[in-house]
Amino acid sequence: MSAPVIEAKMLSVRRGTRLAVNQVSAGFYKGVWTTIVGPNGAGKSTLVSALAGLLSAHSGEIHLDSKSLRHWTLKERAHRMTWLGQSGATEGDLAAHEIVRLGRLPRYGLLGAPTTTDEHAITAALEETEATDFADRRLRELSGGERQRVLLARAFAAHTPILLMDEPTVHLDAPHQRRLIQSFKRRALAGCSVISVLHDLTLALAADRLLVMADGRVHADGAPEDPEVQKILMRVFDHAFTIESIGHGAERRLAAVPLF
Repeated sequence: MSAPVIEAKMLSVRRGTRLAVNQVSAGFYKGVWTTIVGPNGAGKSTLVSALAGLLSAHSGEIHLDSKSLRHWTLKERAHRMTWLGQSGATEGDLAAHEIVRLGRLPRYGLLGAPTTTDEHAITAALEETEATDFADRRLRELSGGERQRVLLARAFAAHTPILLMDEPTVHLDAPHQRRLIQSFKRRALAGCSVISVLHDLTLALAADRLLVMADGRVHADGAPEDPEVQKILMRVFDHAFTIESIGHGAERRLAAVPLF
């Protein structure tokens, strides 16, 4: 396998007095969709926030393209990776298409103007998230699911080689969750490194790779089909579910089935 495009090396991150991420080492690769899973307080959001450069390391390092993240300018980072957090802007007077246009801002700059390429990327992102019908409406006029689709479109419009997303399915209904998973798969096939945090374990099991966290540490790292990964995944969630295989052949899927 080629060198990771972004990598945590013995990374520890503090939240208050607590080590929310504790000596985590993990690389993330071109063309792979990795989903980080784990119980509440596992350190998932802290890890992806640190990878995005939003939180400072207590110890250890993050490398972007084999160079310390500290040595990249904000503009350089913006050309390499896109971030969507749990608390993305949900209010405001900007129209939806203007929000999506912000995803292209690193390309043309504050004093520049969008090019035809930028406008095509914006249009394609709105279509991909099925947000075209309300592209002219203000963000504050949209439902929670509609706002989330606009924020996803902004992230997709950026066309960066690394996509970092913390709970991107929030507020989305089942059809749009499916479309998002399909978008992740397409991007990974096109060479993007997709890194997501998901609470919905059945959706998470569709990823190429699972990073299972608990208590700030990585407990398993591998394909969702790996029996050892599944065993540890069920263990860190106190055996609250089983993992079942549904369907056959190309239609085969893994599902987390709750135990009541």
